[in-house]
Amino acid sequence: MNIPANLKYTKDHEWVSLDGDIATVGITAFAQSELGDIVYVEIETEGETIEAEEVFGSVEAVKTVSDLFMPIAGEIIEFNTELESNPELVNSDPYGKGWMIKVKVEDTSKASELLDAAGYAALIG
Repeated sequence: MNIPANLKYTKDHEWVSLDGDIATVGITAFAQSELGDIVYVEIETEGETIEAEEVFGSVEAVKTVSDLFMPIAGEIIEFNTELESNPELVNSDPYGKGWMIKVKVEDTSKASELLDAAGYAALIG
């Protein structure tokens, strides 16, 4: 299972890449493999400020619909519009072209509360 060491993770299987006070967020390779083929990504919270662990959208797979949880509080400043026509990017490139949102983070020190790669690997076994 691919778990990049440079990212932070949540117990809900989102990943975070922090660049200054801008976080890029997506779902992990483990999450997309559990969900199956992604057919739709719904993010209607662009422009909103959302607290950590609140729902910021959902991802629909052939088998199920799953909520997406905000890993760190902040304002959603961008949605990956490529996912509107190519939601399967979440399956094929979850840590790259399959990213979901960019967030202007309120308090970057909160990122230290997220799991590192080793902690996430232990969580998923």
